[in-house]
Amino acid sequence: MTNERKIRVLVGKPGLDGHDRGAKVVARALRDAGFEVIYTGLHQTPEMIVNAAIQEDVDLVGLSVMSGAHLYLFPRVIELLKERGAGDIVVFGGGIVPDDDIAKLKAAGVAALFTPGTNTRDIVAFITDIAKAHHLGQAV
Repeated sequence: MTNERKIRVLVGKPGLDGHDRGAKVVARALRDAGFEVIYTGLHQTPEMIVNAAIQEDVDLVGLSVMSGAHLYLFPRVIELLKERGAGDIVVFGGGIVPDDDIAKLKAAGVAALFTPGTNTRDIVAFITDIAKAHHLGQAV
C-alpha cells in the first residue's frame, strides 16, 4: 500500500458563458484517464472557483471560457489563488482564445491553453507531465 493519491482537477466555467459542452468533454476525458475531477458547473465567479479548489484540495484548475472574458477571468483566478495561499495550484485553460492572447495569459501564469479542436489526449498528457514535474499525487 502506498500514500499516493489520484491527481485532483477542478474544471470550472467562470463568467456568464453558457456553453459547457467542451468543459464536460474535458472533464469526462480526465476522469476516464484516471484523474479525480470536480466540475463546478456554469456561471461561476472566480471567487467561487477558488473556494471550491481550496475546499476540494485540488492540484490543478482547468478553466473554460468561450465568452471572450479570458483576459480578466483567468488572471483573476490565479490572483485569488495566490491571495488565499494556494498559488501552487496549477491553472490551465481552454476555449475561444485568440492567438495574440495566449502569450498574455501564459505571462499571467496560465500553464497551458487548449483551443477548440485540441485532442483530449493532449490535455491528459499535459496534466500527467505537470503531475510528474510537481510530484503531485501519482502520475497516471
